[in-house]
Amino acid sequence: MADALDTSRTTSAMLAGLADPQNAEAWGLFDQRYRPILIGFARNLGYNEDDAAEAAQETVVRFLTEWRAGKYDKTRGRLGAWLVGIMRYRLLDQRRQRATANIGRGESAMVDMDDDASLSVVWERERRESVLRESLEELRRTSRSDPKTVKAFEMLVYHTLAPKVVADELGMSLHDVYLAKSRVAAKLREIVARLEKAYQEEAA
Repeated sequence: MADALDTSRTTSAMLAGLADPQNAEAWGLFDQRYRPILIGFARNLGYNEDDAAEAAQETVVRFLTEWRAGKYDKTRGRLGAWLVGIMRYRLLDQRRQRATANIGRGESAMVDMDDDASLSVVWERERRESVLRESLEELRRTSRSDPKTVKAFEMLVYHTLAPKVVADELGMSLHDVYLAKSRVAAKLREIVARLEKAYQEEAA
């Protein structure tokens, strides 16, 4: 199960584990960590969900093959840059096959596929969002707080509801709503910091 994976493992430790074909945990962690980023990356470039998922699948398989063949060279750049390179090739191949991408997300589809800087910005945004999602999921799973406390935080921060609306819907006082936001934010920052460290990639 995904919950059993040690998400605190660093990128270097995870990559070392991928060298062993029998290390299902390393593969599971790599897939759990990077597939959502790859899909979000493609969606931001204008590809629909199915095409994005297909390209992500091809990318993770291609990377694993190249990694185990010793073709991944850290001196040529970070892991993210390597994955972006593989993903870009797969997406361009799809575009050539279909003549045009299925545009579904407006202006973000205007990112130039030949512009490395723009692609890096899209990748980093998706990576940060993935870390935040994973952090929030861990918070929900491990928090000893009243579930309403976490719910209040989500309603305030992610759904941008007014404090009074949150208080009324959850049966909390305004004071407790603000307190919930402060406490959950502090815990979430701790988790994000830990996962950011785990996601950190060694520089070239």
